[in-house]
Amino acid sequence: MKKILITGGAGFIGYHLAVHLIETYPDACELVLVDNFFRGKMDSDFTELLQEKGVRFIDADLTDLASYKKLGGGYDYVYHLAAVNGTKSFYEMPHEVLRINTLALIYMLDWFRTENGEGKLCFTSSNEAYAGALSAFASLPLPTPENVPLVIEDPYNPRWSYAATKLIGELFVIQYAEKYDFSALIVRPHNFYGPRAGFGGHVIPDFSENIANRIDPFPIHGAEDTRTFCYITDAVRAMDMLMKSPGTDTHPPETVHIGSVDEVSIKELADRMFDITGWRPQKVVVTKSPPGSVKRRCADITKLQRLTGWKPEVPLNEGLRMTHEWYVTHNKIYNN
Repeated sequence: MKKILITGGAGFIGYHLAVHLIETYPDACELVLVDNFFRGKMDSDFTELLQEKGVRFIDADLTDLASYKKLGGGYDYVYHLAAVNGTKSFYEMPHEVLRINTLALIYMLDWFRTENGEGKLCFTSSNEAYAGALSAFASLPLPTPENVPLVIEDPYNPRWSYAATKLIGELFVIQYAEKYDFSALIVRPHNFYGPRAGFGGHVIPDFSENIANRIDPFPIHGAEDTRTFCYITDAVRAMDMLMKSPGTDTHPPETVHIGSVDEVSIKELADRMFDITGWRPQKVVVTKSPPGSVKRRCADITKLQRLTGWKPEVPLNEGLRMTHEWYVTHNKIYNN
C-alpha cells in the first residue's frame, strides 16, 4: 500500500492525478489531498473524488508553517503541485505569485526532509523556467531538451513572476535533495489542457468559453505563436510512470519534460475548435501576444520516453472536443 500526498489536490493537475492514481491502483494507495482553494474549487467533481475509498482531504495553507503538522509523514510519494498559476495572476498579483510559490516550496522541502526521508518528491516546474532563453539568445533548440539555460528575460515584467518561482524552485529541489540525500524528481509540463483547467488565463479554456458564449468578433492573441498541447490524462500518466521509474531514483534529481509532439499555431488551434464545435464567428480579431510571451514552444520528450516508454494517447482534436464539452456544461456553474 503506497501512501501518497498531492499538494494542490483540488487544482487542475492535482485533481486529474488523483483520479488517475485511484483508478489505476484502486486498492493499493492511500491518497491525501491538500489544498486551501486559493485557485482550486470544492466543486461536484472534487466532492465526488473525496468519496472514493482511501482518499482523505486536508485544508491547509502551505505558506503557514503551522499547517505542516496536519500532514503527518511517512509518505512514499509526494507530488508538490500547489502554486499560483494562470497568466492573469502573473499580471494582477505578481508579488503574491512570488511569495506563495516560493515560501510554500521552502516549507515543503524542510517538512519533506524531516518527515519523509525515505520517500520521493516530485516538483512540478514549468517550461516558463527556460522560455526567456529564446528571446535572450535568439536561439533555442526546437524541440527543446531539458539542458537549456534557465532565463528570466525581464525582471521588471510581471509576466515573469511565475517563471522566476519555477526557476528558483528547481534550484531549491536540486540542492536540498543533494544536501539531505533524499529522492526527488523535477517535471516541466508543456501546455497541459483538459476539463477543469479553470477560467481565464489559459488559451483552450478561454477559447472554449468564448465559443460557448458565441463571442463575435472572436479575439485571438498571438495567432502565429505555436505550442504543443498535452491532454491531461496523458500528462498525469506520464507523471505516475516517472515517479515509479528506477531511472529517476538518481542524485542529483532528474529534470524531465512532459508534453506532446504536434506543434500548432494559436490560429490553427482556434480553427480546429471552430470545426469541432460546429460554430465559426463572422469576424476574428487578432492582437499581439503580451510582452514576454514566447513565440514557439515544443518539448523534446526523448528523455521521458527513454525512462518510461510513455506515448501520448489522446489526439488533439479528441482532447479539444472533450474539453469543450466540459466547459459548455460547467460554464454557468463556475461563473455564478
